[in-house]
Parts: sequence; C-alpha cells; structure tokens
Amino acid sequence: MKKSKLFIFAIAVLAVLMISCHKGRNKLVNSWKITAVEPKLPISDSMKNVILTQGTLTFTEDGHVTGYLTQEINNGTYALTKGGKNLVIKDETGTPYPCESIITEDQLTLDSKEMKLTLKKI
Repeated sequence: MKKSKLFIFAIAVLAVLMISCHKGRNKLVNSWKITAVEPKLPISDSMKNVILTQGTLTFTEDGHVTGYLTQEINNGTYALTKGGKNLVIKDETGTPYPCESIITEDQLTLDSKEMKLTLKKI
C-alpha cells in the first residue's frame, strides 16, 4: 500500500514538472529578433551592430535552435529549467551558453555573464 501511494505521488510530481517546463517552452517556440544589446564585457561597436542587424533565434518545439548571436548557430539545442527562468543554448559542438531568461508573449530577455539581450517575437 505504501509503495503504491509513493508511486502515485512520484507520477504526480513528474506530471507537474513536465507541465511547468512545457508551458515555458510553448512561449519560447517561435522566431525572435535581437532589438537591444547591453554588453557586460567590452565589445566593439561593429560587433554590437552585427549582433543587432543579424541577431535572430528560432526555437522549435523539439528542443532545437538556429540563428545568430555572436556567431551562427545552425543545429543547436536548448533546455529550459527552473520553470523557464534559466535557458541553456548549446551550439553544434555542444558548447553551452547559459543565461537567465524572462519570457513573455512577445519579448524574450537573455541575461548572461557577457551581455544582456532583448529579443522581440517576429
């Protein structure tokens, strides 16, 4: 009897976790354009301009991401944790780019140790 209650409790917790993570992912799935760059480390004006003009990210429901941040991302992956408040983007080589994220219906804010980016849904 105790094992069955524990099993049911574990399934309920797992379901809640999956739903909360999926909810953040639903808001993220789309194409986004970088509209603001706030560097925390020195970068050239030309690099900032390239990020603003070329910077886009497209997130898919199956956990893949493509676009351009400071370099091209062709076949990356992403993971949301902490209820959508942490986003880790990995490029094709598996290099992780962790950041704190704020996701609303039409705006995405990514705050990493290098820079803070604001993106608008396109």
